[in-house]
Amino acid sequence: MKPDYESAVAATASVPALLGDLGRNWGWLLALGILFIVLGFIGLGMSVTLTIATVFVFGVMLLAGGALQLVDAIRSKHASGRLISALMGVLYLLGGFLLVSKPLAGSAVITLLLAAAFFAIGLVRILLGLQLRGSGASWGWLVFAGAISLLLACMIFLQWPASALWLIGMLVAIEMLVHGCAYVMLALAARAVSR
Repeated sequence: MKPDYESAVAATASVPALLGDLGRNWGWLLALGILFIVLGFIGLGMSVTLTIATVFVFGVMLLAGGALQLVDAIRSKHASGRLISALMGVLYLLGGFLLVSKPLAGSAVITLLLAAAFFAIGLVRILLGLQLRGSGASWGWLVFAGAISLLLACMIFLQWPASALWLIGMLVAIEMLVHGCAYVMLALAARAVSR
């Protein structure tokens, strides 16, 4: 019983060190969390606009990455590396230009890629869960998570291309909500530790 008590005391003592200056500045973190939650709810209501904005920003990042890749190709001293780097830069620029000029078509392609990724992840989870069935581990949860991923992939595929309008924006909005809730919980924990 004594080692458990000592490890609990050690873990409790390390919490203030882990949170650092958050104990004094927890209010800013709380405000940021609330802002993310509000933006997430707004994003859920404007998922089409958020989808277009997200695809556009992704296109701009690809354009910037392509330009930097071309600069790297020009500065490269090795001929073989220069050719590969230039080719990658051109592909980034082409992809970025297409996403910036046609964000709706870009969202349709990205949505198909997301659906394919959910489908593949679902299959892998189900197969892994079935392989763990005899081990006594919680294989059922893994199979359940895989089934949910497959269901989500099927929903996206069946509603495509209409799902391309809202899916990316909805995922970004949900991420903002989760991020905001995490910040709020961290701020409240930092406040409790500081007192």
